[in-house]
Amino acid sequence: MNKHSRLLVSALIILFSLFRYPGAWAESLVADATERGDAGTVRELLRGGADVNEAQGDGMTALHWAAERGDQQLAEVLIYAGANVHAGTRIGDYTPLHMASRNGHADIVKTLLAARADPNATTTNSGVTPLHLASASRSPETVRALLDGGADVNATEGAWSQTPLIFAAAENRLENVRLLLDAGADVAVTTRAVDVVERELADQAANKRITALLADFKNKAGGDAGWLPQPNEVQGAIDLSREVQRNWPNVPDPACDEQGDSAGSRFSRAEGPNKCGQTPGDAGDSETADESPPDPLSYGQLVGDWGGLTALLHAVRQGHAETALALLDSGADINQVSAGDHTSPLLMAMVNGQFDLGLALLARGADPNLPSDAGTSPLFAVLERQWAPWAHYAHPVDHQEQDASYLQVLEALLDAGADPNVRLEKNLWYSEFTSSVLTPAGLHYDGATPFWRAAQALDVKAMRMLKAHGADPALATRKIAQRERTRRDPEGNKIEEVDHSGLPPVAIGEPFIYPLHAAAGAGYGQYFMAHAHRHVPDNWLPAVKFLIEECGADVNARDANGYSPLHHAASRGDNQLIEYLVQKGADVTLVSRKGETTADMANGPTQRVSPFPDTIALLVGLGAINNNHCVSC
Repeated sequence: MNKHSRLLVSALIILFSLFRYPGAWAESLVADATERGDAGTVRELLRGGADVNEAQGDGMTALHWAAERGDQQLAEVLIYAGANVHAGTRIGDYTPLHMASRNGHADIVKTLLAARADPNATTTNSGVTPLHLASASRSPETVRALLDGGADVNATEGAWSQTPLIFAAAENRLENVRLLLDAGADVAVTTRAVDVVERELADQAANKRITALLADFKNKAGGDAGWLPQPNEVQGAIDLSREVQRNWPNVPDPACDEQGDSAGSRFSRAEGPNKCGQTPGDAGDSETADESPPDPLSYGQLVGDWGGLTALLHAVRQGHAETALALLDSGADINQVSAGDHTSPLLMAMVNGQFDLGLALLARGADPNLPSDAGTSPLFAVLERQWAPWAHYAHPVDHQEQDASYLQVLEALLDAGADPNVRLEKNLWYSEFTSSVLTPAGLHYDGATPFWRAAQALDVKAMRMLKAHGADPALATRKIAQRERTRRDPEGNKIEEVDHSGLPPVAIGEPFIYPLHAAAGAGYGQYFMAHAHRHVPDNWLPAVKFLIEECGADVNARDANGYSPLHHAASRGDNQLIEYLVQKGADVTLVSRKGETTADMANGPTQRVSPFPDTIALLVGLGAINNNHCVSC
């Protein structure tokens, strides 16, 4: 866009604003002077008869600006001159009392309340009251003034149903927390929980309706490939989308008439028939439906529910120890789980790396065996936080600033009776803070135990500690449903997959990747694992030795893909580990289900994974066959 075009767009925006808000044509001299803090001009304008309530284009009046700036003297002048204490901004309907409360201007809050400002006024965009905003401020005096003025201590805002206590706890305003508790704040209130499956379905339905509506506009206009909708048509599509999301699931789905299935029938968790008269998962033909494999979990199903946090959970998540302990002292339940995915305060601490606070909760009697809906236990969460995969953007790092090490926390949890064999029920949606690398490589967490996670991190100290407390070193992850990729020859004919391993098939839910395979390098020959895998440095051989020599792992064990530990070691070019495995009886001639030999795994088996010539030569010398199927060459 060139300079003249930008100027034209800016002019149009200004004209649109003036058309939509006629009051913006008028001068707002008193508000402008107050914004500048020019008290002399304000008095002169008022003596000359200027309107004290004339608002700026965004609805800010002079009293709003006095409250925002904390100008007590000017606020009193404006109120004496007839300023409207109930005036609201155009966006959000923020009153002067909201402004003063947000900024912790206690004297102005008292002045406004004395002028009959409503202490329970709510904004229209988020539904917050002045007490919500004051509770997040650094001014206990402001909180006290609002409470004395009749503010509802348990009011809930509109976006997440948070109370003032939750605002204060999340911001670590300890004195505000104590004032609110003394005034009767409810420590057990939870924020709104979001059903992500339903939200996912609502988004899908909204997208379908938008697409259908725009296609209808195009057909009526006789549009060609370069057709673009008019602004009013775009706005109509947006309005329709919002209507669908607001009214979900009570929205008629046009797809039912065409396909006999709704946008969400495959993934709906509701019991009974859906909008199209089908039950969840019904493919329409009962005979073929039972034979078809289950669908992979959608993002919504992986997340499940989120939100539903108490004030204690908010404080724990941020590591606000004093605030968390004050809430406990006032009767907060140390084991009250979230209304979303049922995360306990102890688990919340471990997931976010708040190890020191987690130990304090444990000392106060927190239950170490309360898993989330995904099956995440505090034990697993500690290891996941310590060895979280490399990411392309920021993720929690508070564990790096704790006095307690992750091993000390593991030991404390185990000594408190934490079960080391709790298994995850599904992959953790937050396990990767980047584009997915682990799941395509088969390193999903469904069925994983803390011991498995320690093995994948090559963490011998953690594995030994877990084993000493009863961890089963033979528990593998579980095979999950995955979308099948159809392979075709140059003529477009489907290539039927042939299993070359001679192994029996592995069904959904059966063992997938064992700890030994994870420690040998599972995933490196299947995807870009090296880009994300974090582990104890240079600990491949010690980890595998521990599993074989101290845990009795089978050196020729096969994972669900037919790979042996030797396959995985070869995919990383780890000659030292290969020689150790062969010494322990590893069979170099084993073939995977895809027909890959151990030498093939060292020969660039996937794109952008370079071959290891020395490893190929070593394995061929030991009897392996090199099929020369280098994909990355």
